[in-house]
Amino acid sequence: MTNLTYENLRQLIDAVFKPGADERNISLFTDVPSVPESDNPGWRDRRAIIAEWYELLKTHGADLPFQAIRFYEYPDVGSNNNDLPEEVSHVDDSGSDESLSLVSVLEGSSVVIAMTEYSATAPLKVLGRQIGFRGATMPGFSRRMIPALGLDYEKVNERVVKVKRLMDQSDSITVRFDAEGEEFRVRFDTRYRNGHASGGLMREPGIVGNLPSGEAYIVPYEGEKEGEKSGTKGILPVRFGDEIVLYDISENRARSILSKGAKSAAEASLIAAEPAYGNIAEVGIGVLGQWGVEAVGSTLLDEKLGLHVAFGRSEHFGGITGPSSFRDPRKVVHIDRVYVPSVQPGITPLEVTFWSEGKGTLVMENGALVA
Repeated sequence: MTNLTYENLRQLIDAVFKPGADERNISLFTDVPSVPESDNPGWRDRRAIIAEWYELLKTHGADLPFQAIRFYEYPDVGSNNNDLPEEVSHVDDSGSDESLSLVSVLEGSSVVIAMTEYSATAPLKVLGRQIGFRGATMPGFSRRMIPALGLDYEKVNERVVKVKRLMDQSDSITVRFDAEGEEFRVRFDTRYRNGHASGGLMREPGIVGNLPSGEAYIVPYEGEKEGEKSGTKGILPVRFGDEIVLYDISENRARSILSKGAKSAAEASLIAAEPAYGNIAEVGIGVLGQWGVEAVGSTLLDEKLGLHVAFGRSEHFGGITGPSSFRDPRKVVHIDRVYVPSVQPGITPLEVTFWSEGKGTLVMENGALVA
């Protein structure tokens, strides 16, 4: 399947958003390269996919419960989960474009779908809570992910909610890694935090999540309470090509790099220049492996298959690290490190255990969900 048919797309919208009789606009968004040299084939095809969706929806607009179908573009923001531009462009059928306030567009929208190169999840989550639209974000989407849009998201959501409840009950999560025969451990402090369920159902005002969906996640405690430091600590291995970078973590931040190599040196420089990049922003557990979904090389889908740990911005998930925490606004980022074999070969999460008052529940074993 090279793209959804109208019937597939309508079924997806009905399942995910459950539109009613009094909907405002459905608004589709994509980002376009700020400089032509940054464009790439995947990005061009992504813009084509969302444009095809727009044409399908516009053609069948009379059958849809929305006041109007709109399609907007904005210049890329240069990094994942950076804040969006204040204005977006609407291209009408005549080919002329019109610059509009992003906030005004969102205020007129009941449903938002953002299929982009750079993730818009963080800013749209924040804006969704403020304005009340429902939204699906699809950064890095490709045609290889289309089958995952046909899953039974009622069942996916049930599985995600089960893991989320275990997160809610936890006061810490420990992970034991094997990295090419060497063992490392990290303890994530989950006190004072609740988990989040991203099961593919964005039916309530203000809810924004990824599609394809299928993960539960939590922001570790970041030490914001006076006199109470975060207990997140350990050594986190992350593969970059032929090199495994070892992050030395204490009080919920990567403070230094213990490994040697070109990428290790680059990561050490980045942490020194932008300490907020080293913030541990999320621990997530994906569930879609249960449905036979396979990794495609894009975080959007791959993180839904297993353990992932994110660095950087966290306030969109209920943490305290936001754009103002970064020294350079161009460096705001929320970036996931995904632990599935095709993404990080040679690194396996041997055990993921959720702890509550000294009692442990084994949730993942050898990279597979067991709880």
